[in-house]
Amino acid sequence: MAYRDAQTAYRALLASASLQGGYVTAKQAAAAGFGYSHLTYHVQAGNLERVARGLYRLPEVTPSEHDQLIRLTLLTRRRDDVPPATVSHATALALHELSDVLPRKVHLTVPPGWRQRPPDGCVLHRMDLADDEQEEWEGFRVTTPLRTLMDVAAEPRFPQEQLDLAVDDALRQGLVTRSGMQRALRDARTEAARERLATALDAAGA
Repeated sequence: MAYRDAQTAYRALLASASLQGGYVTAKQAAAAGFGYSHLTYHVQAGNLERVARGLYRLPEVTPSEHDQLIRLTLLTRRRDDVPPATVSHATALALHELSDVLPRKVHLTVPPGWRQRPPDGCVLHRMDLADDEQEEWEGFRVTTPLRTLMDVAAEPRFPQEQLDLAVDDALRQGLVTRSGMQRALRDARTEAARERLATALDAAGA
């Protein structure tokens, strides 16, 4: 796409970056009117920061509260420039403010066929997610509270006491309903996950 001048191209670049915590891909830059030589120039001039191959950041955009999640999600992008990863499991619990879990690594769910090398600091889970099992946040996607509870219930190492607290928090905050939790029991991936969810639901006070 051609633009009349560099200022117009930069505004288009800034518009894309503002939706992603200041990050922009090389393809997005090209669509705005910045070729490879322009990117190299602006990196050298300090107008852009090169984060990784094909990924840049505009310093003038204030970093997002969820800067790490946006960056890691963009690092999973496919050749069509679309990131397949969704923030999930314990990381999604923390975003939804459910339980006291503070994961040391970022949990991402990617489609089963995803074969790229995972970004450093990530725990990958491979599973297809339906559209109604994800929410759009600024610059990334996150699993819904109900999907998140189902996911952590299926992880044997996730403490039952934290699952109990997460289910209770979700019910009290109105993020899930008891009827929704009952449906989750039927849809649980394993018998163990079903039992763990049932235990948490029985213990919930809401």
